[in-house]
Amino acid sequence: MASFSSVADRAVGQAGGVLLTTTVGLTGIDRLLSAGLSRWRKPLAVHDPGKIITDLALSLALGGDCLADVAVLRCEPGVYGRVASDPTVSRLIDTLAADAPAVLKAIDPARATARRWAWNLAGDQAPDYATNTGSPLIVDLDATLVTSPSDKEHAAATFERGYGFHPLCAFVDHGAEGTGEPLTILLRPGNAGSNTAADHITVIRDALKQLPGHRPGHRSGRGILIRTDGAGCSHQLLNWLHGQRVQYSVGFTLPTTRLRVARRAPAPARGRTARPA
Repeated sequence: MASFSSVADRAVGQAGGVLLTTTVGLTGIDRLLSAGLSRWRKPLAVHDPGKIITDLALSLALGGDCLADVAVLRCEPGVYGRVASDPTVSRLIDTLAADAPAVLKAIDPARATARRWAWNLAGDQAPDYATNTGSPLIVDLDATLVTSPSDKEHAAATFERGYGFHPLCAFVDHGAEGTGEPLTILLRPGNAGSNTAADHITVIRDALKQLPGHRPGHRSGRGILIRTDGAGCSHQLLNWLHGQRVQYSVGFTLPTTRLRVARRAPAPARGRTARPA
């Protein structure tokens, strides 16, 4: 989207990024990341790690798909400020990747705090506004396949005979008019199991920590509904969800003999058996 100023010879080719930079400033995610990642900043570094990470996120939102695409921001300093060079970005990513668990522990609280501020600013438009047991905040879990056209770290054959990755994602459901808000993504190789309970539990735990109402050491309660498809249908996951005292909805495939089996169950257990369509 282009934006033209009153001066005829000035144009901004990425005017849509202004909304993103404004959001960054209002939520404070840039300052939070700068504070959280300060230990990985070199003593004489010109570029702040938090700013670099924020710039990479903006480049993704604007259509980029690799580190070098941060150049889209570099050509518009009036909108995005000073942007690090490609080598500087690559060196930082190498540094952070070498200490990934500690880096994620620093990034995740920053994201959670920024989300809390954003939802507070949203008021009655926030996803958690007036949620309760009857109208819970919905967190959806689902995995997706990401194709890798060449050999990459942790890329592997997928169950659909492709090659790449199989990340497991958690989103806040925004209803029919929304696209969902990502809470967390667990990166996994392409051959990761679809119904691995341990992965689902990890993702749900991380997702709950991202919610503004989360308190360490406390169960989330029935104001939250966790939804997943048949991949989450395992005793281990269901038992764990029950222990968290959240609401949950898990889909699974019924056999073609389901009606005959249901009629053999005691009446209190089967309830009302629906007629086949």
